[in-house]
Formats: sequence, structure tokens, C-alpha cells
Amino acid sequence: MNRHWEQWLAAGIPSAEVDRAVAYQERWGGLVLPPAPHYDGGPKYLGTDVPEGSPAEGWWFEAGPQRTAVPYSFMIGPQGEFGIHADRWTPLHRTIEGWVEALALAHHASTWARQTTKITGDEVDALALDTFEPVQEVEGLTDTWWRGSDSLVAVYAGEAESLSAPRCRTALIYSGLDEWGLYGGVPDGKNEKGL
Repeated sequence: MNRHWEQWLAAGIPSAEVDRAVAYQERWGGLVLPPAPHYDGGPKYLGTDVPEGSPAEGWWFEAGPQRTAVPYSFMIGPQGEFGIHADRWTPLHRTIEGWVEALALAHHASTWARQTTKITGDEVDALALDTFEPVQEVEGLTDTWWRGSDSLVAVYAGEAESLSAPRCRTALIYSGLDEWGLYGGVPDGKNEKGL
């Protein structure tokens, strides 16, 4: 066992929480992901640090250091959620896999969309998403993705929630997508050009 982990146990951090942080580090530690389109790029790389919290409120540990100066930390929550911690804990995705899926989808959508539109604040509430379906793979909690007939919409509400700043709500609308752009797979055995 790493000597840091032994120190965590000696400091009174429950062994189950140390095990959770160790498992995260073993699976994700050192992974460098492309910058996220929001949260000033997200973590620089994935890696954990000393778990924080208490038996009453639960335990968190760092998901990875900030890529740039932001007023919050990227954390893994008590139930394995990926989120940010500033004025308060705000889970963005149900799992770290959800965050990774969201990054992959953002890269895919930005590559294939004919147009990308950014809206913020109250305009985000005016989005008509009733004909859209949620993208389940991102396991969205505060941040969500939606799939329409020719567009994908990413709604980022984590900063607004964590910092009590509604003006920080942001949505990116990736429009002009064909089936390849919407799903990222080749439909019905056809190639990318539909042949």
C-alpha cells in the first residue's frame, strides 16, 4: 500500500473511503482527457488526493487538478458522482464514466455539427427540449445532454448551482447533424456517407 494511503488511514479516514480513492487512482489516475467545452476545460488529468468529509455528510476526493484557475475543485462524491465543489457540492454526472462520455460526445458533436450556438443565463430556460430525448450515456445530473432530430444540446448548470450564479447556466446547441453526427455509429451497416 502507498504510504500516503497508510497516512490517510492513520488520520481517521475510513478504510472503505481509502479503498474507494485507491480504486479510482488505479483505474483513472494519470489519464489526460481533452479539454471540456465548459468548466474552463475540466481537470488537467485524473488523479486523487486525500478524501475529505465526515461520516455524517459523506466523503469526497479530488477527481484531478484544475486545468486553469477556477473557483471550485473537481471531485468524486459520496456515491461515485463526478462534480464540482465550491460554495456547495454539485454532482454533474452520476459517475466518472458519465463525465468521460460527455467529453467524448462534446468532441464528436463539435466535429460533425454544421453550426454551434452558445446561449447563457435565462435563455437556457427558454430552450424547447420537449421533443428531445435525454442522452442516457452521459448519466447527467446537473449537466445534461439532449438529442433531437438534427441536433445535440449540452446544458451546463453546475457552476450556476454550485456558485449560486444563475447567469452561469450555459447551453451549447450543435445543429445540422445527420444520423452519424447524432449517434456516432454507422446506421444499418452503411458507411459514414450513407452508402
